[in-house]
Amino acid sequence: MTINEISFKIQMIKWGIIGCGRIAHRFVQGLREVPGTELVSVWSRRAETVTSFVEQYGGAACASVEELLLSDIDVVYIATLPDSHALYSILALNAGKHVLCEKPAATNLTILNSILEVAQDKNLLFMEGMKPPFFPLYAKLKEYLLIDPIGPVGYVRAGSSVADISKDHPNFSHELIGGSLMQIGIYEAFLAIDWLGATKQVQTMGRFGETGIDMFSIFQTEHDNGYGQFYCGFDLHGKGDALICGTIGHITIHKNWWNPAKATINYLDGHIVEIDEPFTAGGLNYEIAHFCELIRQNKSESPVISHDMSRKMIAMLDEARVQIGLKFDQD
Repeated sequence: MTINEISFKIQMIKWGIIGCGRIAHRFVQGLREVPGTELVSVWSRRAETVTSFVEQYGGAACASVEELLLSDIDVVYIATLPDSHALYSILALNAGKHVLCEKPAATNLTILNSILEVAQDKNLLFMEGMKPPFFPLYAKLKEYLLIDPIGPVGYVRAGSSVADISKDHPNFSHELIGGSLMQIGIYEAFLAIDWLGATKQVQTMGRFGETGIDMFSIFQTEHDNGYGQFYCGFDLHGKGDALICGTIGHITIHKNWWNPAKATINYLDGHIVEIDEPFTAGGLNYEIAHFCELIRQNKSESPVISHDMSRKMIAMLDEARVQIGLKFDQD
């Protein structure tokens, strides 16, 4: 049975996309691999990008966000930069559309709560686009640890610094909510909370660049179940792996840990387990499939990236930003 034949047997989920940047291209690559999905409408703040996007991927080019929200879609994927995530999330929810919003879903906890209030009032699904837990490697690792555990996890270390980004990249824009904490640190906040639980305190140092964003930040955290140490940056070349330590073993998720494909588990008794689980289509297909299944089950929240998880992630970054003095106009 082909994918097209399978898709006719399940509820078709019709998608609209707001934003036509690089992540939107990766998203459509993943969407094409998920049965029962269809790209219907596309709009971007940069009108010149919409025509070429739909020529490449299909769907209808919309002249305004209002036109997109009036089109025959079930869900909106918000692929714009973080400065507008809240605006478009609330517009889409008020239009009766489910929302999958790129990370970070909001600039701060107060704004995130305003989005979640609308989602709950409308009884619609809202999820922040945090991809790592949906990758096959991450799921397989969690399953394996149930039968061969490393003991209670008490320490997590991870980081990435990407030194080859073009200087005109939005990550360097203060106005567009750039900076290493918001663009990279949000991933590390997820990893810390997923393995160590709620954050109790954060200690942060950061170095600023000429555009007013943090070019390199380090932060260490205390959680309900242990400690974390993390770094993120744009002007040093960092490794991009993750270390997760338990009482009788430790895990290395090899680079890039946020697109995980390989992990090594080293145990105190000397045995070593290698887990290799390649991903396909850029990896966003797994997150999309999860989101679509939630819609079909009439769920308003993901059990994996829950509203509480999103709150905890942005709250950690809120505190980190306070400590280094990184403020945005939306604060």
